[in-house]
Amino acid sequence: MSFLTPSSAVVLDRVTFTWPDGSTALDSVSGAFGAGRTGLVGRNGSGKSTLLRLIAGELTPTSGHITATGEVAYLPQRLTLDTHARVAELLGVAGALDAVRAIAAGDVDPARFDEVGDDWDVEARAEAALAEAGLDPSFLDRTVGELSGGEAVLVAIAGIRARRAPITLLDEPTNNLDREARARLGEMVRSWRGTLVVVSHDVALLELMDDTAELYGRELSVFGGPYSEWRTWLDTEQESAKQAERDAKQAFRKEKRQRIEAELKLATRSQMAKKAFEEKRVPKIVANGRKMAAQVSAGRLRTEVAEKEGTARDALDAAGHRIRNDATMKIELPDPGVSRSRRIATLGDAERFWTIQGPERVALIGRNGVGKTTLLRRLVDEAGSADPGADPGADPAPSDPASVPEVSVLSGVPHTDRIGYLPQRIDGLDETATVVENVAARAPEIPEKDLRNRLARFLIRGAAMDRPVGALSGGERFRVALATLLLADPAPHLVVLDEPTNNLDLDTVDQVVQALRAYRGAVLVVSHDDAFLQRLDLDLTLELDADGALSEVSLSPHP
Repeated sequence: MSFLTPSSAVVLDRVTFTWPDGSTALDSVSGAFGAGRTGLVGRNGSGKSTLLRLIAGELTPTSGHITATGEVAYLPQRLTLDTHARVAELLGVAGALDAVRAIAAGDVDPARFDEVGDDWDVEARAEAALAEAGLDPSFLDRTVGELSGGEAVLVAIAGIRARRAPITLLDEPTNNLDREARARLGEMVRSWRGTLVVVSHDVALLELMDDTAELYGRELSVFGGPYSEWRTWLDTEQESAKQAERDAKQAFRKEKRQRIEAELKLATRSQMAKKAFEEKRVPKIVANGRKMAAQVSAGRLRTEVAEKEGTARDALDAAGHRIRNDATMKIELPDPGVSRSRRIATLGDAERFWTIQGPERVALIGRNGVGKTTLLRRLVDEAGSADPGADPGADPAPSDPASVPEVSVLSGVPHTDRIGYLPQRIDGLDETATVVENVAARAPEIPEKDLRNRLARFLIRGAAMDRPVGALSGGERFRVALATLLLADPAPHLVVLDEPTNNLDLDTVDQVVQALRAYRGAVLVVSHDDAFLQRLDLDLTLELDADGALSEVSLSPHP
């Protein structure tokens, strides 16, 4: 592990940041990021995004100092885009580009030449940046609103790369990127120059890093190697710590037992001496001398065994502090009572259809912009008018043509009105209301005390429950949205998730996987995270293409 080095590009000196409501996001954090590529990991709520915002200058430390050796370029986790802006503006070249084009058209205004400076090849460089991101150079004059979310993120990253800032910060850059876009980003990262710090839960991206930094507790530690090597080191260190704790417990028990035995021995000697004195078997002067000697010897023995026990206790405490007892989110999905013969929903295009039946797990994949989220929203919006059916177990089998609705265009047809939906952007929450207020609005029948107890299972505790949702990290927002879904009564027959692993730390992803695998209802999930999907034991994977056609596919094995 390492901290400050002569090549450090960003140095943090006892940095503390406190939100206006008094809650502390970072507490006296010190450390450094050096040249090269560093993956920054840590649990949701540990302060990773806050730390990047502090380094970028968006926030000011409450105390402490941050030193950067050069300009800092920053891609935030939630990229706010002006959909009417041109792609050239997102790339940061609009002014110079317009000036070069105006001069080429005959404009001799000196201000135009000042705008260009030495950047006469700005258009060629901008087109090259787009090409490197896998985008057509013709995108340069399009508006951001004409791009998919993933394309917009790639353009923003290409613009940052074109600026050639010595220090670059990327916060969850693979969110919403399809497989091809992730591959493009990976190629860009491999050849990145300068200092690059990436916050991500994407293991494939983290494997491209030179170093892995972790924000844990009040410390920023840096390990020389990619995520897999750091994870192996951490697992080994934790196993060593647990063994050290077991050994320390055994040593402490031994010293404690010896102290008790010594106390019993001293008590027996004291009783024997007292009895001898009372029976006057020895002269009084001799008895008093023996008593004083015994007291000195007993005091010395007590001090010796107490010191040994204290040393063993300190060793046990030190070993215990090395062990991470991190709280994990406990997701327990309710039993919706879905039988295996129960038809849940039908997905189809102009030629074919697929019926989700019983507790099946279905994935919907496809490139950015083909309409996956639109299909999910159609399904959810139609759920309000679906016939829930008097007897779910008696629903017709999907092989019965009369039981399947006619599908003439790409559509999702629900066969239940009990659908729980977690959207990609978590945009169904009231940003100004507190966590408790948001969840209570979806579960008004639950007393506030019970509601707070249930929220604690999602690691939303204490003052965090009373913070506005707009002040939460991406992972925290996900937990709040998930809580509103899971506290629904009655429980949903179908849980629909759109990119659920965005912004989640890896431990929370593990919890989500375990919960979905154990869920007794149906699951429909959109994700570009193949590793996540393959852990769900999918029954069906459908791919949607740019022409609106669905096809059944198999995911390639994840390495």
